Amino acid sequence: MNELIEKQRIFFATGETQSFDFRSRMLGTLRHAIRAFEAEIFTALDQDLKKSQADASASEIGYCLAEITYALKHLKGWMKPQHIRSTWLFPLSKARIVSEPLGLSLILSPWNYPFRLAIAPVVASMAAGNCVILKPSEVSPNSQRVLSQMIAKYFPDHYLSVVCGGPESAQQLLRQRFDHIFYTGGATVGKIVMKAAAVHTTPVTLELGGKSPCIVDENCDLPRAAKRITWGKFLNAGQTCVAPDFLLVHHQVKKRLIQEIDHWITKFYGENPQESPDYARIINAWHFDRLSEYLSEGRVLVGAKVDRGNSLSLQP
Repeated sequence: MNELIEKQRIFFATGETQSFDFRSRMLGTLRHAIRAFEAEIFTALDQDLKKSQADASASEIGYCLAEITYALKHLKGWMKPQHIRSTWLFPLSKARIVSEPLGLSLILSPWNYPFRLAIAPVVASMAAGNCVILKPSEVSPNSQRVLSQMIAKYFPDHYLSVVCGGPESAQQLLRQRFDHIFYTGGATVGKIVMKAAAVHTTPVTLELGGKSPCIVDENCDLPRAAKRITWGKFLNAGQTCVAPDFLLVHHQVKKRLIQEIDHWITKFYGENPQESPDYARIINAWHFDRLSEYLSEGRVLVGAKVDRGNSLSLQP
């Protein structure tokens, strides 16, 4: 790991990553790599999360390709110096803001969108002219393997590299000095990342989950609201950081809203969601057991059949 980081520092010091031609070429290579590995990515997402190809295309692969297209379209503008007015203290001076790459970036990605949330920050870092070390989540092992194979095939490790392994690998990486750290995940690990970065005063981007309420008043379009809530909540089996986690509903429409949500669940996933090709699965047994415990709390409006080998399936 130390050798890998040193190789990237030496390469970054050459200045090759700073040119427009290099950045645009690398982004184009990444786009080609994603398209070349599309079948493998589909398979890995199916194995890890039972994602359908439609879901994987829209929320993972297509999203990343769109990010690359956007970056290529705006790259010259991002790199162009911004001229600003001088202050009255220095009337004869000229001033401008020049965007320069920081150096080595470490990206720690999560398991719930194992391809999208790994590649999207890589696109940003590449566009900024940095070298990158990506540490995917070990909780989604098949996606981690495909990411490693894809990156290794198309990029030299002194520029872009994937480090696999469990928490110990992430801890070892965090003990090194980087020029920026990007972490997506929960607040608990986010604090560990921030603490480790503080040792080297490394700037950090933390993309953490939070509360995502939906407010439904008495005047809203209930069928539309229920459709959107159901789609947002059950996409990827609810494993989305901005999925609705509670509803604030006017008492006059509560019963009708529940009926509409029940209707859209059936519409999207059929009478037995467990058999639906469009319904994903909980990532692993530990998370499945954790979620299953919620069924003992509060009042369950529909029955729930627990199949530890697959996922929860709602029974009318």
